[in-house]
Amino acid sequence: MAKELPFTAALRARLGPARHAVRLGSSPRSRVWRVELNGVPAVVKQAVESADADQRYTREVAALRLASRVTPPVVPRLLGTDPDERVLVLERVEHRRPSPDWVVGYAAALARLHAATVSEPADQDQMALPAWPGPVRADIDSFLALADRLAVPVPDGADAELKALLGRLRTAPGGALLHGDPCPGNDLHTPDGIRFIDFEQSSLGNGLTELAYLRMGFPTCWCVTDTPGPLLREAEAAYGAAWEAAAGGAPPGDLVDACAGWLIRGDALVQRAHRGTADHLARLPEEDWEWGTVTARQRLAYRLGVVARLTADRDDLHGLGRLAGALRERMLGRWPALTAPPRKRPEDD
Repeated sequence: MAKELPFTAALRARLGPARHAVRLGSSPRSRVWRVELNGVPAVVKQAVESADADQRYTREVAALRLASRVTPPVVPRLLGTDPDERVLVLERVEHRRPSPDWVVGYAAALARLHAATVSEPADQDQMALPAWPGPVRADIDSFLALADRLAVPVPDGADAELKALLGRLRTAPGGALLHGDPCPGNDLHTPDGIRFIDFEQSSLGNGLTELAYLRMGFPTCWCVTDTPGPLLREAEAAYGAAWEAAAGGAPPGDLVDACAGWLIRGDALVQRAHRGTADHLARLPEEDWEWGTVTARQRLAYRLGVVARLTADRDDLHGLGRLAGALRERMLGRWPALTAPPRKRPEDD
């Protein structure tokens, strides 16, 4: 493994030789090694050759540089880069078992990460990041088609509500540094606080898009969990307080809208490699599939329940709330073995 280490001459000139290289587990999109630089642990990461490898590398480097503005730190220090080989070198931070109330510190750290780009003038790194890609009309069509397949009547006005929702999400105050995949496993719990890693999907957008992960069971993640109500409220309060301390004022945007946006996205039912390849909501009536802690039907049933509760008092999403509740009841009646996601965070995969 050490012979494969892409520690180039440019990196050696800046950082010295890399010793004791050990290959670590990683996604198919990257190769990762643990090394020592002058006796200090570090991590070497290389984006694997693919159609989007250059883009993923550029986004990760830009996001790490932008996040380095935050003190105390919310990311490992970026020690060096070699764009020609798509290699970055990071300080190695030791992850320890998260505490039972880990979501509180996670939410506060997420707010501080998001705020890194809010009060600073735009620079080259910010311009390297795309805008957050929200749901589109095709997501609405797929969601409503699923209701039809399951013989659940769509309330009058629900289609118009969803169209208006897309507009609100598209125009929500942006500029926050979004991680793109802020899942358990991409958060390192250290004695000095939480550090986020793996910014290949980073973008700029509204921070509540990712705060919604706590309510929606981490919609892009393998480890869907149901955060207990008291912890959820404490975590959301911690996010608000950390945002206000970093950026001033309350976090902009609408958390209920953010949750509803995640509900209708079929791509949030599958791993990243399968996103954009099929209408995954259309698959659900005939097949179910496992990914991480739950199946696809469990994921959707859970999210339907969350949105049904959140929209109960929302005039502008009342039809969607009724539809979500009815869809959930139909799913539970048709597939009675569906259970709620686990409440405890699993061991990192």
